[in-house]
Amino acid sequence: MTTRSPARSECGADDQLSEFVYLDHAATTPLTAEAAAAVGDALRLFGNPSSRHTLGQAARDALDEARAQVAALVGGADDEVVFTGGGSEAINLALRGTFAARRGTGHLVTTAIEHAAGLECAAALRRNGVDVSIVAPEPGGHVDPARIAAAMRADTVLVSVMHANNETGAIQPVDEITELVHAAGALMHVDAVQTAGKLPLDALGADMVSVSAHKFGGPKGVGALRLAAHHRVEPLICGGGQEAGRRAGTENLPGVRGMAAAAAAALPRLRDPRHREHQWRLRTRLLRHFDVLDGVRVHATNPVMAETISVAFDHVRGDTLADVLDLNGVCVSTGSACHAGRDDPSHVLTAMGVGADQARATLRFSAGPATTEDDIDVAGRATVAAVRQLRRVSGTAPRLQEAIRAG
Repeated sequence: MTTRSPARSECGADDQLSEFVYLDHAATTPLTAEAAAAVGDALRLFGNPSSRHTLGQAARDALDEARAQVAALVGGADDEVVFTGGGSEAINLALRGTFAARRGTGHLVTTAIEHAAGLECAAALRRNGVDVSIVAPEPGGHVDPARIAAAMRADTVLVSVMHANNETGAIQPVDEITELVHAAGALMHVDAVQTAGKLPLDALGADMVSVSAHKFGGPKGVGALRLAAHHRVEPLICGGGQEAGRRAGTENLPGVRGMAAAAAAALPRLRDPRHREHQWRLRTRLLRHFDVLDGVRVHATNPVMAETISVAFDHVRGDTLADVLDLNGVCVSTGSACHAGRDDPSHVLTAMGVGADQARATLRFSAGPATTEDDIDVAGRATVAAVRQLRRVSGTAPRLQEAIRAG
């Protein structure tokens, strides 16, 4: 295996991408050229969008244009887009804002495989008196709509389900869930942080949809909540009347413009079936590399995001394997970036019934629009070599083969 050049840490962003095979797009994505240019241009629009004078109105025009571009991505009217400080804030505004507007009463239904932003928010609501029901997934990583229906009650206010899981890529049946939620007279929130820019969102019938710019080529620290006109939330941040009174604070115009440019760049990909076909070819190609290894298990069943593969390599620590791959120029993760450095097994895999040892043996590979077949081949070969090396060092390779032969 090759070793990483010490000079790489001193390289710029473009040089870093040329030096590494980056397969951690579920954690964050490289800033697109369009987004970088938009951020730079917006930094020169120093007027406050709330000011009446010419410079303020120039900033307001830029903000309005950005709102329309993001609305085109998330499938809502311009005035239904509320800009936030990221996906986590958008999720909190959807959940906490909904119950705050109802004085903390009612019932929330969500799932055991949500992002930490959703689950921690649900826990906070429960501490403040909201009844919360957590629905477990099936072993393949999907939530059965029947379980959501069974968890709902007459006082259910909101159901919150992610569009696709950030660790396994399992696509949830949010359309079916939204239909049954609305039939019961409740509200629906979809966490689309992992699917924005990858799957079409314009047909989602949910009352609220949260997204984050840095997951589809935009800058970090900016996100949005698509908030239906008929639904009112209590703002989490109080102050001025920005964002139609739904989120106070002078808008982050450079971030918002960067997000809008990334959204505009993503739309053609969503409409081009060749892009989806390319991502499925990459997924198939990577998994074929692993066919030469024993004891490999892919966690989620179809339907899944083509870009995201959660796979366990028996008798290998996932964090150690990720470190070895990093030394060889391949960037992957063991799961959610928000839980990096923690030894406890993934709450997503645990909810799916995966044992602690196998959960700790898991890596997440997540491709992006610029990922090539050569990238996949480099990553696949490096992973196979690293797994074999680590199994030899630990002395588990012969025992693993014997266990597999024994059934």
